Amino acid sequence: MFSALIAPIQRAVSEEGYSTPTPIQQKTIPGVLAGRDILGCAQTGTGKTAAFTLPILQYLTEHKRQLSPRTPRVLILAPTRELAAQIGESISTYGRHMHVKHTVIFGGVGQFPQVQALAQGVDILVATPGRLLDLMNQRHVRLGGIEVFVLDEADRMLDMGFIHDIRKVIAVLPSKRQSLFFSATLTKEALELARTMVHDAIHITITPEEPTVEKIKQRVMFVEKRDKDPLLVDLLRDPKIDKVLVFTRMKHLANKVVDGLKRSGIAAAAIHADKSQTDRTRALAGFKAGKVRVLVATDIAARGIDVDKITHVINYSLPNEPETYVHRIGRTARAGEEGDAISFCCAEDRDFLRDIERVIKKQIPADTSHKYHSEASRNATGAAARPAPRQQQGRRPQGHRQCQNQRSGRPHRR
Repeated sequence: MFSALIAPIQRAVSEEGYSTPTPIQQKTIPGVLAGRDILGCAQTGTGKTAAFTLPILQYLTEHKRQLSPRTPRVLILAPTRELAAQIGESISTYGRHMHVKHTVIFGGVGQFPQVQALAQGVDILVATPGRLLDLMNQRHVRLGGIEVFVLDEADRMLDMGFIHDIRKVIAVLPSKRQSLFFSATLTKEALELARTMVHDAIHITITPEEPTVEKIKQRVMFVEKRDKDPLLVDLLRDPKIDKVLVFTRMKHLANKVVDGLKRSGIAAAAIHADKSQTDRTRALAGFKAGKVRVLVATDIAARGIDVDKITHVINYSLPNEPETYVHRIGRTARAGEEGDAISFCCAEDRDFLRDIERVIKKQIPADTSHKYHSEASRNATGAAARPAPRQQQGRRPQGHRQCQNQRSGRPHRR
């Protein structure tokens, strides 16, 4: 499938170590190259970003035009700053041997460099909705020349309340364009939005492989709450635990874990909603580059972060929803590689563990070889296993359903 791409893109793909496209890439790339609209149902970690960036780069190269100030040819909307930045990195990576200009705009940082980049002209604009509308209202960007429009993680956009912003953007786009719509799940609201955006689209569904069955080695370590920090430090003394994503339920706990690791000489950084955009970007970049060995994150901050070659996921605190556990451990064992998931379980986590095992339909093997093993935590039941009352966290929106594969019609570019 990569053979359908031009030589500069194939070269960049090869340099990244990829030889075989993922399922989402196999199904999406030909459709985008043919000018078709796409309605894709796929989760983070499936290779979705490359599925649309690769053919877009090819389209721009095969249809070269002189850049116009403040008038991009491709618009990619993403729900978060982190995801927008990652899409920008993908464009830089796969377009390194090409003359395609792009910029990424998002809030939380000064807009002057973003305005300058737009004034010089770009082929591709990657943006979050809020900052895009701000710059549109200030007339720093015009969308009348958009030829390809990508809406990524549409369900998350809706969850975050961006529906009105998205509709404002769609309203000013040219009617003759190609539209690519991607969502991890299709709620009723997402489908309604898709109908306003795509026409005669190719429907693509990628069912994620069950991450808990074959590729991920799972184990649970029963431990007293006070011993979680020294247990984590002990584990990280092992050089085989190379690139580690640690999950906590609370932001303040993420900071506490990082402080303890740093005192023990372990390079670590935290990423959560209270961190400034500069700190979050620096932490993620350091983790990707290998300068930071351990990234400690909350679930909300970690969603949408797509980092390859994570060797271990450690649940410092178990989530209170089993589905979140499955999503967490799926951060390792990407692209066919094996992974390792370790969960700490103290007495107050015990009921969460039971719920997780009920959902994944297997008992997670216990590792009792560490020196902090606690039989009391292992056998905790009833009140001893329940943490203090807490506010219920947001639940998954109802109405999710998988895309249905449908027969597609004739090629076109809108």
